[in-house]
Amino acid sequence: MFSRAFQIKTTAFRTSSCKLFTPGTIRLMSTQYEHILTSRPNPSVALITLNRPKALNALSTPLFLELNKALFEADADQAIGAIVLTGSEKAFAAGADIKEMKDKEFSDVYKNNFLANWGELSRLRKPVIAAVSGYALGGGCELALMCDIILASPTAKFGQPEINLGVIPGGGGSQRLVRAIGKSRAMELVLTGRMVSAQEADQWGMISRVTDNVVEEAVKMATEISSKGQIAVQAGKEVVNAAYELTLAEGLRFERRTFHGLFATKDQKEGMTAFVDKRKANFTHL
Repeated sequence: MFSRAFQIKTTAFRTSSCKLFTPGTIRLMSTQYEHILTSRPNPSVALITLNRPKALNALSTPLFLELNKALFEADADQAIGAIVLTGSEKAFAAGADIKEMKDKEFSDVYKNNFLANWGELSRLRKPVIAAVSGYALGGGCELALMCDIILASPTAKFGQPEINLGVIPGGGGSQRLVRAIGKSRAMELVLTGRMVSAQEADQWGMISRVTDNVVEEAVKMATEISSKGQIAVQAGKEVVNAAYELTLAEGLRFERRTFHGLFATKDQKEGMTAFVDKRKANFTHL
């Protein structure tokens, strides 16, 4: 549980990007997971690392059950303001676990709604930042696209190669790619299965930016987000995501009403008063 963390004083630790990261105090979570690692590089930031190195972090059902559990625990923890999700230097996640699914039948996957639990991440209220190094293919690309912000190392490679296996994306790739990079580019990736580099993904607007020390940069961004009022952060995430579903007129109305609603919070009073007083705001998330 994220609430049962214990602290280890340290001067440095190595992130999944294999760069030296020195946050000062690391909070390691109790070792309850087999396929992921959880930690707090900052008291207000949860770091979740996919940990199936021999399988290049292939996304199996047991891994996703653990991932969803850790994500929702972090989302419910009042001390956490943002979440970072990463993998290894070689692979964020190289795809779904093909060994697990190769012998499945239609009746099984249809009746049991196979992969439906992959979309649980999109129900989180707190922002999730993907720190991607190496391969983010198939389900790995879909997992990154589910996150609110994607930072990529120069080694990152994205793609939806399911067409090479006689299937198509099943975890949201075709739908989220169209919204992220447009129909033509999404169609190219889905129908050819080709990989795109971090630099190309950046040019297409698929990611926020390419950066060295990607986990460190993601934690810095998460720490910055966590310094804001949590109610405003969650409202900001909600209105941006609503743009995918609403017309422009409906979206503008929803944004304005949500903006109005924030005037009922103590953080709005504190933030504006602090601005006028020329001091740093002390948000209480109320």
